[in-house]
Amino acid sequence: MRTAQITRTTKETDICLNLCLDGGTVDVHTGIGFFDHMLTAFAFYGGLGLEVSVNGDLEVDGHHTVEDVGIVLGQAVKEALGDRKGIRRYASAFIPMDEALCFTALDFSNRPFLVFDAEMPQPMIGAYDSCLTEEFMRAFAVNSGLTLHTKCHYGKNAHHITEALFKSLGVAVKEAVTITGTGVTSTKGVL
Repeated sequence: MRTAQITRTTKETDICLNLCLDGGTVDVHTGIGFFDHMLTAFAFYGGLGLEVSVNGDLEVDGHHTVEDVGIVLGQAVKEALGDRKGIRRYASAFIPMDEALCFTALDFSNRPFLVFDAEMPQPMIGAYDSCLTEEFMRAFAVNSGLTLHTKCHYGKNAHHITEALFKSLGVAVKEAVTITGTGVTSTKGVL
């Protein structure tokens, strides 16, 4: 099983995260209801086992919690992938959600980069600042060694746009981490 357990404690957040790339229990408690919903959707469509418990400084706002979960989740993915031998590596997915259509393309290249192109029509989704989706994606990409391009082609509802982004990320991650061979998928021979 490709697993990782990461704990991270700062003055702003205390996070415990368990990840299994090959499936398992999904149980997410960040203190931000909509973010829990997005991480649960990501794990479900990614075929992941994901348990997350966070105590964050939500009296300030959700920024530290969302960004730090991205950091820890990225670290867990990187650890669980190990030397990345045998993984498909590349994947992409279009996901529609009502009026919104979003796309994710990614490469577990070990060269982190984010291109985020998704305008959010509403600033808040419940207690979740819609601008935090980009912060999460950046932290996740940088800490997992992921080249990540994510785009909303169109949409009018920030909830639908954000959910389609997280679901497309999950679908693409599931495909990219699938074992398809024995060697490293790179002409260099290493990722």
